[in-house]
Amino acid sequence: MSAKEDVQADEVLAEVGPRLRRIRKERGATLVGLSEATGISVSTLSRLESGLRKPSLELLLPIARAHQVALDELVGAPPVSDPRVRSKAMVLHGRTYWPLTRQPGGLQAFKVLEPARRMEPDPRTHEGYEWLYVLSGRLRLVLGEHDVVLGPGEAAEFDTRVPHWFGSTGDGPAEFLSLFGPQGERMHVRARPSRS
Repeated sequence: MSAKEDVQADEVLAEVGPRLRRIRKERGATLVGLSEATGISVSTLSRLESGLRKPSLELLLPIARAHQVALDELVGAPPVSDPRVRSKAMVLHGRTYWPLTRQPGGLQAFKVLEPARRMEPDPRTHEGYEWLYVLSGRLRLVLGEHDVVLGPGEAAEFDTRVPHWFGSTGDGPAEFLSLFGPQGERMHVRARPSRS
């Protein structure tokens, strides 16, 4: 845990005691009554509320049950940060990429715009696993012995240790999503089977 995370954890724990006291008083419970309902001694409950005793799961679970509240109501779950990913487009080898994930390493997601151009396939290999989903246009994929064209709504997944290349068909631009993970991190995509 980093120093910043330690400070945040300490701040959350410091707020637990006053929150326990407030919830108990809102419910009109006494320390004696709560002690009888939880099996936790009055002195331990008092020290928890005053911040002299560090809260633990073993103490908070029976208190949450006695008050009939969710555990995170006692602890005060930290606020969720803005989930939106704000990234700038980058151009690499004529292709425009918009990163859709924030964290480096692990599974990476990109929205990609492949311009209309005629290129000779140059299959390469590297460690990893990739998943492509075409949003618009047509994307040519050369994978091992296969040479296929993917249209809107079509997806492909493959081990990147197999020689592969993807690019424009030359007929127009293609926009697609790309998920890439290091070897062993296969995408787990679940799709409802189409009905015939």
